[in-house]
Amino acid sequence: MAGRFVRASKYRHVFGRSTKKEQCYDNIRISKNAWDTNLIKANPEYISVNWESSGGGAFAVIPINERGRLPEQIPLFRGHTAAVLDTDWSPFNDSLISSGSDDGKVFIWRVPEGFTLYTDAEEPTDVEPIARLTGHSRKVGHVLFNPAAENVLASSSGDYTIKLWDVESSASKLSLKHRDIVQSMCWSADGSLLVTTNRDKKLRIWDARQEKPAHEVPGHAGAKNSRAVWMGEHDRIATTGFSRMSDRQLGLWDARAPKEPIGGFTILDSISGVCMPFWDDGTQCLYLAGKGDGNIRYYEYENDKFEYLSEYKSADPQRGIAFMPKRGVNVHENEVLRCFKTVNDTFVEPISFIVPRRAEVFQSDIYPPTTGIKPAVSSAEWFNGKTGLPPKISLESIYEGTEPAEIPSDYKPSSSAPPVGPLATKTEAEPPKPAPAPVPVAAERSLPPSMKENKASIASMASKFADKEEVESSDDESSFEEISKPAERPAAITARMEEKTQGLEITRAPDANPTAPLEAPKPTVSAQAEPAVLKAAPTSVQDTPAPAPGPTPSGTAEGIKGYLTDIKSMLEQQSLTMTNQLDKIIHLTQEVNTLKAKMGEHRSTREKDERIRQLELELEEARS
Repeated sequence: MAGRFVRASKYRHVFGRSTKKEQCYDNIRISKNAWDTNLIKANPEYISVNWESSGGGAFAVIPINERGRLPEQIPLFRGHTAAVLDTDWSPFNDSLISSGSDDGKVFIWRVPEGFTLYTDAEEPTDVEPIARLTGHSRKVGHVLFNPAAENVLASSSGDYTIKLWDVESSASKLSLKHRDIVQSMCWSADGSLLVTTNRDKKLRIWDARQEKPAHEVPGHAGAKNSRAVWMGEHDRIATTGFSRMSDRQLGLWDARAPKEPIGGFTILDSISGVCMPFWDDGTQCLYLAGKGDGNIRYYEYENDKFEYLSEYKSADPQRGIAFMPKRGVNVHENEVLRCFKTVNDTFVEPISFIVPRRAEVFQSDIYPPTTGIKPAVSSAEWFNGKTGLPPKISLESIYEGTEPAEIPSDYKPSSSAPPVGPLATKTEAEPPKPAPAPVPVAAERSLPPSMKENKASIASMASKFADKEEVESSDDESSFEEISKPAERPAAITARMEEKTQGLEITRAPDANPTAPLEAPKPTVSAQAEPAVLKAAPTSVQDTPAPAPGPTPSGTAEGIKGYLTDIKSMLEQQSLTMTNQLDKIIHLTQEVNTLKAKMGEHRSTREKDERIRQLELELEEARS
């Protein structure tokens, strides 16, 4: 029967639709450089492709609507003196793009207005950069624009650093130093934090403007490259990598306390290609595209775990893949995502992921507001410490063919860095404190059992206290109901509690009532569970005579004073013992140092070594 039930999800039937070769981007010479990168990037207007060219590095920009077989000669974006390794589009300007190259430089380019690949000229005119950013001493492997701040760019290099650039001033403002080559990096949604994976197998979460990692934890243990992606506005990070046995893995991390992945690593398969993760904040889905195979898996994020949805399968393997921003999808066909994959290094194929629905109206449940083209802060504001989420736009206005309607973000930043260490764990996992129990409940718990109850069997007492109504009715008849302060335990009960709690740690809150009886530590019990607690109380006092009917505050106070005196004397004795041990450690350390300084005097080297070893063992024993 269990197999008949399927988890409910509106994205359970999402499928990937391939494109006919005539509608692909054909006759492309994709770079054959072995650097681990996605090779292509896309926005709603253009696609950038790392180009295989001679005489220096170059990349091509293809307008999104110019499909089919491209001309033999097209205008290229030239300027680097070595192969282009990575490109990235500005999230707020569809014609602004950055590039990183093997020559160690970062260039900023602007696509000319009315740019097209088809021209009547015999030799098309190449595009030159508008800004050159120099500062890295080795190749630049990755470039990535900040998703919230305008004209803030991050670039990683083989010199083990990530530089943060102010594109407007063409200056490097900050530098994040690593211990090895950076394999991937990704910004948080508000652009204040940066997650990186490294060849030293460490996962680091950087407070970018403080130039230091807020967290540094072991990542995937395998020797091959790992990737990381920030899951939108969640404080979660998804990583892909390899195990020591070269199995591909998927990990989910809490960005505020990433000691280890949530639920451990999930083994995907044993394919050798790097797994490229992409996060879609609108559908809350994670897409995994394998490098070297043609499959794209997608998972839905729910209840702090990834639920497998389906898989797009293709016989054509991909070396690179790019996902278009959500504002560029076709909302009339219920397309929730579109990606572009390289095939055989000769053409780029678009793949649309569609939710199958027959309704011909706007589907608001699968198209929540998405990030627009207006930044949250400027580059100067960001470097001065300001943080925010960019405003969102309504996809319904795009469906109706009007100007995108802006929806302000409700984001309220609390801090530029997440809590570090135990503070983060406490903030995340500590439940709210329960409300204090009412006074009548406290009076009920302090009622001593009668002699008749003590003579009854365990079964009869269990049946007595299992009925909640009887407890409440006896509580109504009790004279303690009208007392405004908690009832104090009688002297006999206090004596029995002293016998039970011998050897247990006694704790008291700093503001506790000094006349209240001390209790051994125990878990919090709700009002409904109190009868069960009362069941076990009389079993240890079968042969004890009935207590005196009235409370004796003086006896209780004397018991408390006795406890405090014992604790004080025990603490003094422990302090004295620790002082003696410390003196002994100091004495042994001085003796070892003296012997080491007089290695050539009075005794042979072997005897001194034995004596030094003996003293070191005594010192280690004293320290332990």
